[in-house]
Amino acid sequence: MSNKSVFSKEFLWGGATAANQVEGGYDEGGKGLSVTDVQTAGSLEVPRYLTYTLNGEKGKIVSLPGQGLPKGAKGAVFDEEYYPNHIAIDFYHRYKEDIKLFAEMGFKVYRLSIAWTRIFPNGDEKKPNQEGLDFYRRVFEELKKYNIEPLVTISHYEDPLALSEKYGDWSDRKMIDEFEKYAKVLFKEYKGLVKYWLTFNEINSALLMLDMFGNGGNDEDYQHAYQKLHYQFVASARAVKAAHEIDPNNVVGNMICGVATYPGTTDPTDVIANRYNWEQNILYCGDVQAKGKYPTYAQRLWDEHNVKLDITDKDLEELKAGKVDMYTFSYYMSNLVTTHEVKDKVGGNFAAGAKNPYLEYSEWGWATDPTGLQYYLELMYDRYELPIMVVENGLGAVDKLEDGKIHDSYRIDYLRQHIQAMAKAVENGVDLRGYTTWGCIDCISAGTGQMSKRYGFIYVDRDDKGNGSLERLKKDSFYWYKKVIESNGTDLD
Repeated sequence: MSNKSVFSKEFLWGGATAANQVEGGYDEGGKGLSVTDVQTAGSLEVPRYLTYTLNGEKGKIVSLPGQGLPKGAKGAVFDEEYYPNHIAIDFYHRYKEDIKLFAEMGFKVYRLSIAWTRIFPNGDEKKPNQEGLDFYRRVFEELKKYNIEPLVTISHYEDPLALSEKYGDWSDRKMIDEFEKYAKVLFKEYKGLVKYWLTFNEINSALLMLDMFGNGGNDEDYQHAYQKLHYQFVASARAVKAAHEIDPNNVVGNMICGVATYPGTTDPTDVIANRYNWEQNILYCGDVQAKGKYPTYAQRLWDEHNVKLDITDKDLEELKAGKVDMYTFSYYMSNLVTTHEVKDKVGGNFAAGAKNPYLEYSEWGWATDPTGLQYYLELMYDRYELPIMVVENGLGAVDKLEDGKIHDSYRIDYLRQHIQAMAKAVENGVDLRGYTTWGCIDCISAGTGQMSKRYGFIYVDRDDKGNGSLERLKKDSFYWYKKVIESNGTDLD
C-alpha cells in the first residue's frame, strides 16, 4: 500500500465485545438473569447447553446463538455445571483498566453491548434499574475521557430469561413493546453520550442456524424463525424511529452475520442454490431493515416451509418508517453451496458444508477468505447505498504464552489481509466508515464457551474451566494494531 491512506481521516478504528462474553457480575448491581446466564461451557467436541427445569425435572438443550428454552421450561443454574459467562473476564469491575488499554492502542470506537437485564431485570418492569443505568453511564464517560466513540448494540444474544420463558423466544408480539420500552430508556438516558447504535446482533442467525447447524429445519422451526424475525424487524424499526425523535444526531444500524458463499461447482443448480442461500440467509434481513419492506422473493421463502406470518398493515408502515441509517455486519469466513455429494466437509460456528480447496482453514473450521470480505462489502454497498461498518472480524486461535509474551503473528497475518481487502473495497467506491475487530480483548466464545479460542490483542489469564488470575497481557498484535491505527491503515507490517 502507498503512504496515502484510502481510509478517511474520520475512519473509526477499534474493537468489539458483547456484555455476556466480557462483563461477568451476572448477579450484581440488580441484574436479572439473561438466557445466556443459564448457558454452560462447551468445546469443539461438546456443545454448549441451556439448563432448565421442566415439570420438576432438570434438563438441558443444545444452545445456539439467540435460541430460547423449550416451551414451558424455566431456566435454572445447576451447581454441578460451569457457566463461563457468570464471571467472563470481569469487565464489570475492570472496565477502567480495559478501556485504558484500548485508548493506548488508539481506538477511535469501541463496540459494546448492553445487558438488557441490567436495565430491566425481568424485562417487563415499568421502571428501569438505576444501578444498571449508572454502570453503563460510567463506562460511556470513561470512553469519552479518551475520545473513544461508543458503538452500542442494544440486543446481543441476551434476552431476559423471564421474557423468553413468558413469550417463547419472541413468539409473541408483546416482545415488540418490551424492546421498544427498553430502547427508548437507553436513547433518553445516554443522549449526548452515545451516537451510534445497533438494534439486534446478527439478526439473521435465526435462519443461519437452521441451515448451518442442522437444528431441526422442519416447517415448525421455520415458522418460528420467520415470525421471530418479523417481530424483531418491527421492534428494530420502532427503535430507529424513536432514536431519531429523541436525538436527531443518533445513527442506527442493523447488524448482519455476513457469510460470503460461492457455488461449489459450475453446475447451474449450484449457482441458483447459492443465490437462494444468499436470499434466505443474508439478504432477507438486510432488505427488510435497509429498504423498509419485504423483498419479492420473501413469499417464495415462506411458501417453501408453509410459513404463515402474523403481519399487520401497521407493521408494514412501521418497517417503511424505521429503515436503518447504516449497514453493519460481522465477517469471518466464506462457505461453499452445492447440491452435489460432499466428501471433504468442514464444520463450525456458522461454517458448514463443502471445503473450499483454494482456502486455508482454522482449527475451528473457519475459512480464511479476505477476498470474500471485499466481495461482500462491494455487493452490499451497491445494493443498499448506505454507509457500512465492519463491526466484527478476527481470528480465533490458541495463544501460547512464552516467557511472558504472546507472539501471535497468525492473528496479525489474518487481520492484515482483511484490512487490505477493505482498502480495495474503499478504492472501488464503498463508503466504509469503521472497523471493529472482534474480541479486541480475549473473551468467552459465544459458540463454544471456551477461553482458549482467543481473538484479542490483550491476553486474559483464564482457562476453559474458569481458572486463572484474570491478569491482562499485551500480545504482539496489540502493538501492531496500534501502528495500524496511527497510520490510518497504511502501516501493516
